[in-house]
Amino acid sequence: MKKSKFPKGWDEKRVKTVLAHYEQQTEEEAMAEDEDAFMSRTRTAMEVPTQLVSKIRELIAKNKASQSA
Repeated sequence: MKKSKFPKGWDEKRVKTVLAHYEQQTEEEAMAEDEDAFMSRTRTAMEVPTQLVSKIRELIAKNKASQSA
């Protein structure tokens, strides 16, 4: 059997916890969670052309790196 690879800071327990959260959510709870995410004052959501996604990810990574330096 193939061993699972997890992102940095994640393990099987964390994955199972997140899956359980979303599998047990009611539709109303899911909608409220989505609405809360869009009400954030520190983040924004926008539609961008697919070909720009990699460049945007690079900018976000550079921004995070400069903030932690």
